[in-house]
Amino acid sequence: QVQLVESGGGLVQPGGSLRLSCAASGSIFRLNPMGWYRQAPGKERELVATITTGGSTNYADSVKGRFTISRDNAKNTVYLQMNSLKPEDTAVYYCKMTTVLNAYWGQGTQVTVSS
Repeated sequence: QVQLVESGGGLVQPGGSLRLSCAASGSIFRLNPMGWYRQAPGKERELVATITTGGSTNYADSVKGRFTISRDNAKNTVYLQMNSLKPEDTAVYYCKMTTVLNAYWGQGTQVTVSS
C-alpha cells in the first residue's frame, strides 16, 4: 500500500511563493507518474501539473509560467513550486500517484492566497 503525505501549504499574500512537497512510502515511486491536483470550495478537483517517470511535465493553462513540478526519485518526493500566487490559487492541493492498477491520493494541504 502506498501512502502519500503532502506538506508545505499555508497562508501567503498575493504575489508570494510556496513550495509543496509530497513524500511517498514504498519502493515504486520512481516507476510511476505523479501529479498535483487542487480543489477549491464548491468546485470540482482539477489537474494542476503532472510529471512522468522520465521527467516530462504538463501544466494547466492557469498555472503555466508560474508553477513548476519536479521529482526527486532518491527521496521519493514530488514538489510543486508555486510563484506569483493569486487569490484564485486558493484550494486544497493533493498529490496523486498513478500506477497500472491503482491511483493513490494524499490527504491534501491547504493553500490560501490572501492579503
